[in-house]
Amino acid sequence: MNTTQQQQPPAAAGGAPGSGMFGNIDPQALAAQALMESCPAKVVMSGAMGFALGGAFGMFMSSVDWGMNTEEFQKLSTKQQLKATARDMGTRSLSSAKNFATVGAVFAGTECLIETYRAKNDIWNGVSSGCITGGVLAARAGPAAIVGGCVTFAAFSAAIDYYMKSD
Repeated sequence: MNTTQQQQPPAAAGGAPGSGMFGNIDPQALAAQALMESCPAKVVMSGAMGFALGGAFGMFMSSVDWGMNTEEFQKLSTKQQLKATARDMGTRSLSSAKNFATVGAVFAGTECLIETYRAKNDIWNGVSSGCITGGVLAARAGPAAIVGGCVTFAAFSAAIDYYMKSD
């Protein structure tokens, strides 16, 4: 070998130059992944998914409500009954959508912040964020409701985390 030639380092385990741990991943894909893993993106995604799920849940719950089956309702024409039912479904869907979006956004935001602060991904992130979420959502109802919301959401979060992470 000629001493004036520089020796090239061996290629990474993938065989081709530049195929390290991430291979030849597009920088835009890495940027998109980093964006999706950011706390603001998680809050927005959880809020949007909560809104959609809550809307569907509210629509379903209003469809099985027997409160509309009163004598007064029965006296309405079919067109008026359909309008009243659609109005009720819309109102309940929007209400449930807002509630689910709030729960999803608050929970995802607090969990992401706690996980970032602690630099750990374990069950305590979910339990802590569940407690905070339950307390925040019950804040208008007073101290007893805050404690109850904290305990309930924390326990539910622990149960879900345990179930999702168990083998």
